[in-house]
Amino acid sequence: MPVTKTAKRALRSSKRKSELNSSILKKLEVSIRVAKRAKSSEKILSAISLADRAAKKKVIHKNKAARIKSTLSKLLPKGKSGARLKSKPAKRTSKK
Repeated sequence: MPVTKTAKRALRSSKRKSELNSSILKKLEVSIRVAKRAKSSEKILSAISLADRAAKKKVIHKNKAARIKSTLSKLLPKGKSGARLKSKPAKRTSKK
């Protein structure tokens, strides 16, 4: 058990972060499993997005996220990439 006040505070913080990280990781694992079974582009793209978010929050390493994205993108139908499906048209600005 922590003795000092700061150690107690650090333990509380560590528990909170651990719970959040484990929930993010669990969602990612389930999403990957579902995407591999379903093989629909919507499920695959959502799993890729979750992998990116987990890497951004440093729950997983960025190279692991890249490996996950690579294996999932191989399951996408030919000619459909995540970047093209999610892209928005460029905004036109008027010249003044």
